[in-house]
Amino acid sequence: MKRAITSLYILGISLITLTSFAQNKMQSVDELINKTDPAWPLVQKWIGSAKNKVEILPVDSSKAKDALYNAQVSTYSTLGSVIYNTGGIMVDNGWIRILGSGSERLNRSIPEWNKGKTIKEYGNKPDYLLVADDAVGGFFAVNYGEFGSDLKNVYYLAPNSLNWEPLGAGYGEFILFCFDSDLSVFYKGLRWASWDQFIANLDGNKSYSFRPYLWAKEGTDIEKCTRKLVTAEELFKFNITKQKELQAAAKTEKN
Repeated sequence: MKRAITSLYILGISLITLTSFAQNKMQSVDELINKTDPAWPLVQKWIGSAKNKVEILPVDSSKAKDALYNAQVSTYSTLGSVIYNTGGIMVDNGWIRILGSGSERLNRSIPEWNKGKTIKEYGNKPDYLLVADDAVGGFFAVNYGEFGSDLKNVYYLAPNSLNWEPLGAGYGEFILFCFDSDLSVFYKGLRWASWDQFIANLDGNKSYSFRPYLWAKEGTDIEKCTRKLVTAEELFKFNITKQKELQAAAKTEKN
């Protein structure tokens, strides 16, 4: 009887393992490349008619395939098409950096950038996916459950509040927003007078950090702040840490 129970236990563990493996099975690159109805031709039309300056960074086919595979996104989608067909996209002289498969000026792909932040391993399903950021230390992410029920909508981690703010738009609409909207309106209070002189040659892996912190006091005048370039990696981790501290402090104060 004891041997039979042990055998059943081992069988149960094996079935759980096989089920988990099946759920996490990753699609091949060939399966992810949509040859009949890819989104890229539509994105190219958007680029051709864009009101803001848009620069498509060179794509390395090998890196593109790796990034697509690791991201597990089909090129049928706008997100997959950007990953597979670009090394990244610079908007407004590089003020906004939309991540793709990585390039010299923007040396991080979407899956690489998210690993260790929103996923532990490639193939994991994230609660949110970081897809873009900007020169002023803001980060854009697609919601997969972390921020609410509006799945696949884009949120903005605002540097002057450290809150994830909903944009009310999916990824494709976000791309159109970057290409066609008046960004000076969206970034009101977050651009200093001579910002455009500093952005054109800015490394896409770096952003500006400000003192005093823009989130420390509502209505902080960015013209009176000092600026320092830091890596996007360093700034994201710092912002997330501070966000948690501020939320904990607010909760304690409320209680």
